[in-house]
Amino acid sequence: MDLVKNRDELILNAFTMNTPNHLSPGQWRHPRDESRRYLDLDYWAELAQTAEAGFLDAVFLADVLGVYDVYGGSSAAALTGGIQMPVNDPMALVPVMAAATQHLGFGVTASVSFEHPFPFARRMSTLDHLTQGRIGWNVVTSYLSSGALNLGLEGQEAHGRRYDIAEEYLEVCYKLWETSWDDDALALDARGGTYVDPSKVRDIAHRGEFFNVPGMHLSEPSAQRTPYIFQAGASPRGLKFAARHAESVFVAAPSKRVLGKQVRALREAVSAAGRDTSKVSVLNQQLVIVGETDAQAKAMLDSYLDVADPTGALVLMSGWTGIDFAALDPDEVLTFQESNALSSVVSAFTEADPEREWTVREIAEYAKLGGDGPVIWGSPEKVADELEAWVEETGVDGFNLAAAAVPETFANISHLLVPELQKRGRFKKEYRAGSLREKLGGACARVDPSHAAGLIRDAAGSVRHG
Repeated sequence: MDLVKNRDELILNAFTMNTPNHLSPGQWRHPRDESRRYLDLDYWAELAQTAEAGFLDAVFLADVLGVYDVYGGSSAAALTGGIQMPVNDPMALVPVMAAATQHLGFGVTASVSFEHPFPFARRMSTLDHLTQGRIGWNVVTSYLSSGALNLGLEGQEAHGRRYDIAEEYLEVCYKLWETSWDDDALALDARGGTYVDPSKVRDIAHRGEFFNVPGMHLSEPSAQRTPYIFQAGASPRGLKFAARHAESVFVAAPSKRVLGKQVRALREAVSAAGRDTSKVSVLNQQLVIVGETDAQAKAMLDSYLDVADPTGALVLMSGWTGIDFAALDPDEVLTFQESNALSSVVSAFTEADPEREWTVREIAEYAKLGGDGPVIWGSPEKVADELEAWVEETGVDGFNLAAAAVPETFANISHLLVPELQKRGRFKKEYRAGSLREKLGGACARVDPSHAAGLIRDAAGSVRHG
């Protein structure tokens, strides 16, 4: 299959987390970093307004329910460096940011491994209502065993088993969102005394291997019903899952070679699943450091490197891969290892360049700014050139843009990079009307008929009206 760009206009998200340290360990010490304000509602409102000022598509909120305790077999290094710890609930931030903006979307990471789908579906419907349809769900299966243990489980399920659970989890959610309430179930008949027409609300009667949900959805239909579906994962099992469910797939490829391979594999999987590849976008994680000039951007980069924490980078990499990097010689070459964590992270590094071998020390240096994604720095023209090269050579549709210092990174993206991309016709100059799904190019607020949720919706409608 040829590499086919789905769009000329890029998707750009601000990638962050409800924590003082997301993907650039040590930056909380930087004099211009304000991420320690993460407990302040004004901090999040201001960040959302900065993103909307640059017409960014969404604030994409990462999350983990657990602590990074693989490195050294302990949580000590994560606590010492503040490596995604402390970490708070991302969903609580959405109403604050939505109230401060009009168009900005919100992608919320939530795991299918740690919460029952019945209350979760209500939480997402609530957010879709409160944002007027601007909510998206980044579906993950989780990779930290510490989260599973603290919920009374014996440990994290095997990688493939987690996706089996995820398939049924989404099936339950889709039934609740798409089939439980008719569009006109809300009667609001004051004279007759009928708020909801009971004949137009039904139980989903789901009985499966992992979940039994006999009853009805508790929320009336929201603008999108099913939130816009992001999915993070590039393993073979993850790609199969994405082919059925994702509307945007989030990856973290360290090189164009790896990214191009991932884009091709995803589009082949989507096509094999009977879906239009233009309906599914691919977003790569990227850290861009933009200054008015190359020299200014280099000075910012150097200032970030001065406080960067290479041990913190290995704490993250250990959690992502399931490999204890503290137990390895710094000059040992990384080789592919099967694990129960994010197996695609190891394979991405080992496949990044056939001529290169990555040592533990080199991985620490690479990942201390922007995590496992690449770093681009320079003037707006130079950074735009680089992003365009990634698009042209890989077919990627856009980027989840990580940060070094917050809000500096995002402010410079909005005020310096976006105007340059707009000048080149690579980025929008105004938001589209409607829901997040419509803003990202969908024909309407509802999922496409070929999407797994659309298939469930249409099958239920055929049964009722057949």
